[in-house]
Amino acid sequence: MPKSRKKGALLVLLWSMSLMLPGCNSSHETEPLSETRLLLDTVCTITVYDHSKQALITAALDLCAQYEAMFSRAMEGGSIWRINHAEGLPITVETQTAELLQAGLDYGALSGGLFDITVGRLCALWDFNGNPAVPSPPQLAAARDTVDYRRVFIEGTTVWLGDRKAWLDLGGIAKGYIADQIAGFLKERGVKSGIIDLGGNIVTVGLKPDGGLWHVGVTEPFGNRSEIIGSLSVGEASIVTSGIYERQFMENGTLYHHILNPSSGMPVESDIVSVTIVSESSTAGDALSTIAILLGSDNAVALFDQVPGLMGAVLVLKSGELLQYGDIDFTAVNGG
Repeated sequence: MPKSRKKGALLVLLWSMSLMLPGCNSSHETEPLSETRLLLDTVCTITVYDHSKQALITAALDLCAQYEAMFSRAMEGGSIWRINHAEGLPITVETQTAELLQAGLDYGALSGGLFDITVGRLCALWDFNGNPAVPSPPQLAAARDTVDYRRVFIEGTTVWLGDRKAWLDLGGIAKGYIADQIAGFLKERGVKSGIIDLGGNIVTVGLKPDGGLWHVGVTEPFGNRSEIIGSLSVGEASIVTSGIYERQFMENGTLYHHILNPSSGMPVESDIVSVTIVSESSTAGDALSTIAILLGSDNAVALFDQVPGLMGAVLVLKSGELLQYGDIDFTAVNGG
């Protein structure tokens, strides 16, 4: 695995029009058409290179909103909300919800339980999306007792929880699944060139209109977001970044971040600050980017060798070391 060093580097994905657009062209087939909406607790933008597709972009964002309602732990009436409030009774869900839950269980098994979709009680306790605070030891112990992905049962489109107090949370995988579904939706309707950006989960559809690769900038999130540490050049692919800086807070001089170790209930102690996964599947990329941080760099690389469809990864360590895995085209600024 090739290595390079960049002091203090942190990674997030920055989709930049200046980086990605081809040269000026008056053709409707090569001019970008995009729409942006606040969904999934982030800014979501869909861009296609065909001016006849405006209604399709709007429909794709509407579909994204529908999936958010299905998969959100907090949105009352959605499938995950209904499962969480059923106190262990069976709930009938959409095919997509059952499919996503099964994927979550599969990644739970792959990670030896470190990736666990039953962390809902822990996530609610920390409340990183609202008013975060460090829970008390008794609160943590009670929430930890509800965590065990092996007590989620799926039969067709019927789902129930073996622990009536457990809550599901799909925050570590849902955006990737939604990105895959939106990409399929667009391609089935004739989109040959486009970009889906769900706030750190990017899927490129086809190649750029001129036949070239897409360029995805990687920036330093705590600095000037226009300053990148490097860029990835990709064809049709998923690019997902996760990092401990995404949702965090300070309390009594200690930094607490949102990637929780399900066995302790506390933010995981890892040598990784940030992971960018390049893969065929955004569902896989989303889960693997979180799993890598939970595992740490050595175990993450060993896991990557077992995953089909994984093109490569870029890991940033707390030491400042930048690790590149796989055969991907990543260019560091100044050759750093």
